[in-house]
Amino acid sequence: AFSGNSNTESVVRHDLAQGIVGRLLRFVPLDWSGEGRIGLRIEVYGCSYWADVINFDGQGVISYRFKVKKMKIIKDVIALKFKTWDSEGVILHGEGQQGDYITLELRKAKLLLQINLGSNQYGSILGHTSVTSGSLLDDHHWHSVEIERYRRNVNFTLDTHTQHFRTNGEFDHLDLDYELSFGGMPYSGKPMGGGMKNFRGCMESINYNGDNITDLARRKKLDTSSFRNLSFSCMESHSFPVFFNATSFLQLPGRANQDVVSLRFQFRTWNANGLLLFSNLDDGTLEIALDDGKMGVHFNVTQTKNTRIAISSGSGLNDGQWHAVHLVAKENSVMLTIDGDEASAVRTTTPIIIRTGGTYHLGGYFLPTLAPPTQRSFQGCMQAILLDDQPADMHAVEKGIVGVFENVSLDMCAIIDRCMPNHCEHGGRCKQTWDHFSCTCDRTGYTGATCHTSLFEQSCEAYKHLGRSSETYWIDPDGSGPLGPFKVNCNMTEDKVWTTVVNNLPAQTSVTGSSRERRTVLQLNYSASMEQVTAITTSAEHCQQQVSYACRMSRLLNTPEGTPYTWWVGRSSEKHFYWGGSGPGIQKCSCGIDRNCTDPKYDCNCDADHKQWREDSGLLVYKDHLPVSQVAVGDTNRQGSEAKLTIGPLRCQGDHNYWNAASFTTPSSYLHFSTFQGETSADISFYFKTSAPYGVFLENLGNTDFIRLELKSPTVVSFSFDVGNGPVELAVHSATPLNDDQWHRVMAERNVKEAVLQLDLNYKEARPAPPQGHTRLELFSQLYVGKPASLTCKDSAAGGQRGFLGCIRSLRMNGVTLDLEERAKVTPGVKPGCQGHCTSYGMYCRNGGKCVEKYNGYSCDCSATAYDGPFCTKDVGGFFEAGTLVRYNFLSEAAAANQDARFLAQPLTAQEMNLTEEAVAFSFSTSNTPAILLYVSSKTQDYLALVLRQNGTLQVRYNLGGLKEPFTIDVDQRNLANGQPHTINMSRINRTITIQLDHYPPVSYSLPEASNTQFNLVKTLFLGKVFVSEVEGMAEFPS
Repeated sequence: AFSGNSNTESVVRHDLAQGIVGRLLRFVPLDWSGEGRIGLRIEVYGCSYWADVINFDGQGVISYRFKVKKMKIIKDVIALKFKTWDSEGVILHGEGQQGDYITLELRKAKLLLQINLGSNQYGSILGHTSVTSGSLLDDHHWHSVEIERYRRNVNFTLDTHTQHFRTNGEFDHLDLDYELSFGGMPYSGKPMGGGMKNFRGCMESINYNGDNITDLARRKKLDTSSFRNLSFSCMESHSFPVFFNATSFLQLPGRANQDVVSLRFQFRTWNANGLLLFSNLDDGTLEIALDDGKMGVHFNVTQTKNTRIAISSGSGLNDGQWHAVHLVAKENSVMLTIDGDEASAVRTTTPIIIRTGGTYHLGGYFLPTLAPPTQRSFQGCMQAILLDDQPADMHAVEKGIVGVFENVSLDMCAIIDRCMPNHCEHGGRCKQTWDHFSCTCDRTGYTGATCHTSLFEQSCEAYKHLGRSSETYWIDPDGSGPLGPFKVNCNMTEDKVWTTVVNNLPAQTSVTGSSRERRTVLQLNYSASMEQVTAITTSAEHCQQQVSYACRMSRLLNTPEGTPYTWWVGRSSEKHFYWGGSGPGIQKCSCGIDRNCTDPKYDCNCDADHKQWREDSGLLVYKDHLPVSQVAVGDTNRQGSEAKLTIGPLRCQGDHNYWNAASFTTPSSYLHFSTFQGETSADISFYFKTSAPYGVFLENLGNTDFIRLELKSPTVVSFSFDVGNGPVELAVHSATPLNDDQWHRVMAERNVKEAVLQLDLNYKEARPAPPQGHTRLELFSQLYVGKPASLTCKDSAAGGQRGFLGCIRSLRMNGVTLDLEERAKVTPGVKPGCQGHCTSYGMYCRNGGKCVEKYNGYSCDCSATAYDGPFCTKDVGGFFEAGTLVRYNFLSEAAAANQDARFLAQPLTAQEMNLTEEAVAFSFSTSNTPAILLYVSSKTQDYLALVLRQNGTLQVRYNLGGLKEPFTIDVDQRNLANGQPHTINMSRINRTITIQLDHYPPVSYSLPEASNTQFNLVKTLFLGKVFVSEVEGMAEFPS
């Protein structure tokens, strides 16, 4: 045990009795400091050891010459360590005359690897590949790099973090000429051109394909002539950075009563605003501050009259890089220069008289003053400080000889790049300040604190069950997975939902001049990538694609040796030798399967080789082969031969993932899956329905970490987890009971920024993650669905009651749908699938449509309504020309059942039907009057009529007997013959008649007491017109 330091600036050194070789060190604090304040600062000093180190001064370059003039390299292994205080510099470079190159360089303190194995001669396939790794590598600490390449496969490792990638282009060899250079580029490199800085810093243990470059340089086996003084020891940095937090300041002396202000310093920060320097002049103030990423200088000189000068320069200076500031102010002139760029220096010639005050505050100013600075503090680092052309002696400051400071850290820069690694997913842009980062998700298709959650539904099936109609939609089949969202056409039919993905091949594409030796290959590109299309076909219940081959003297499949003239390629890049209407392994066309080809000796119409146009078409339905990506045509090179090819869009129906469900029938039943991998970003979504008041949906455990989703009460769903900072629980409360045996949707997400729980798209709770602490969720148990992972089959019956009773459907975790049905088939107490969809989705069947249960969903039966479509919302109507009508003869159900099918086309005999109640509903639009809208006749003189009079008003007439004249109702005085749609809903129960016109309130009428209430022997319904024979006693009606 030993005593450490008791403040932020002093250094207490403790030497160990013996040297230690190790990889990790553990420090155990034993007691508080004497001042009782919490703090810890540790530096570990290494021992002297033999190392192959070379110091690069920014001028010298080591050239490693190959044994032959040109190298055709298929495998590379490059390893080295480096440390530097520069943010730019080329570490290694090699190039060839063929255009190949490899370059490793520092750019903005990040490591950039560029490789080009060559582009094709037409330039349509470019080989340039660029990969970035790391951040803030100009920290003067050792960093290790290893590049392993075999053909186009590359492992790029920086400080144990490895990126695997594959180079662009189509070549495998790296063709280099003459040499590989370390520390810079001796000649103008092809990827960047001139102007690149050589590396300045140290490299250690440089190895290239087994050769120790450092050792060869030490033994003078390599060309090092460009070095002024080659040194095999590492030069230490002369910089002395100062770290400021939001409560820090550093007060340093300058020269008092000078008529010139000359200041230089470097700074780095992530904050867009902050006070860098403030000084009380002899007669005024000087402020240098960041304002929205720009450097601003403010002089406020009182003198005889107030003079204020404000200039600004630069932009985006809060990028975490070191930036140099140079300010010179003297009589009648102020000049501000950023990063030594004299061309963009800002000047002003406003008359001003300056007298320095002799004291400068850096990083913060908290004293009261008549003219306070616009900013009060600064979070970041500063170094290379010169005040009034005098370098600040930071060693003297550290010893307390010069200056005053508070809450600063000397000789260190505690900057952290919170965007490295980038936690913003799916192309989200990371922005950061000193304390936190945020993600901008614009135009990514995703949302959330880390752009993790997709904005779109997983399929057309999901859109239908939100009540959407046929349209073009964005879908995202894997949600938060790597596949991006894409557009498809969704066609909602009565019983199916079709997803359509189109391709770019024009219909009837003509092909000539092809042969078996030189086939014409037609490439099809789809409106989605092949990976996205595969996601559709994998989850679909059925897929199909129409193909058509129109031919004239162009054979399709027939060849003597068995290889067809034409074949097609599917999604797995395999050739297929069957055509539409046939199946895998059957080298036939549709007519060959149906045995109706033009020539019975062949299995395709085109194989007959006729001079007349023939066609072979049909559906390809084996979905594992779809979609068609290429078609190779091989028999159109003879005189007069030609083929026309049509490949229709890919159409898929159903979504197995959306309906993948399991029913948990006992409290102890459960399904188990492999451990959930959601270390830094996890999302879980599913549907549930239950009549039980509580139950655990799922749980996964670690040593202390866990994640759980649970129905805690009939109105509360909770999401709880622990990533090492203690348990966290989010709960959403529903206004209505959730155990109503209807489907409810749960979505939960946890990432390094926040946790979110959402129920039914209406109720939501979010909880920000703590600013410090653990962020990785480490689990090891299996994932349990339907009960807690902590309960096993040996647990008590009482404990088992926490299990879930009901159905869980469409369970997705990080974009992957768990196959509940398949696992349920072999698990006792759990059944695959779940019935009862109409309880949740029956509301989408409108206008009296009946919801029909299906195993994987529902459909709307519109047969008893006047509507059609998937939701019974499409009017079934007709256009009536002058003199046309629709006639319907009423039959009882019994009579209809007894009708023989062969007599249905004959006139129907009216059956006896006496009514005391009717309900009539229809819509119409017309501009013509008078008009008969509806007329119901009988075998007696009873009738019902709805007519438009000459003035366009609606009139209802009932003639049920007992009255001398029909009972007439003038419904409204408005002109309904205005070409606009109108809706009529009318009902009668005995004497009470209720009529509703359009959106107006219903109005009730009563038949006179003398009128009969029975509509006797109803016979026929007419729309649009009435036969004269039917209108007995109705001569005054317009025809």
